[in-house]
Amino acid sequence: MLNFRQFEAGPDPFGRKFQVMFKWLQTAISIRMADTVDVKFILIDDDGGRSEKTIALPHADLQRVSRETSRAMDDPWCARLAETHLLHLVATGEDMEKDLVTVPLADLRRYADEIAREEKSAAHAG
Repeated sequence: MLNFRQFEAGPDPFGRKFQVMFKWLQTAISIRMADTVDVKFILIDDDGGRSEKTIALPHADLQRVSRETSRAMDDPWCARLAETHLLHLVATGEDMEKDLVTVPLADLRRYADEIAREEKSAAHAG
């Protein structure tokens, strides 16, 4: 998925689907004194219920994965990493009660690999 700005997520374990909209991406040092890149999404379920999720990407871990994959650490990449984690949360129901979720290093590495495969596949298809 190359469009992290607006997409569908789900179904969740209860069969619900969500329309998801990217709200913002910013360094969390300025908003909550954390060394993360925060990516906020708005989720609207099938019944019109609205919730918000902020996906926190630890800066040191982002730098490490960026070096390991030789991928520039830019806003679109960070947003896609956060989107991939959000899709995981919806599909599994994990941490859905939380408004703020921090992505572990192992998950960042896995998502970076998934994104690299998608980008390579898209480049070969185009």
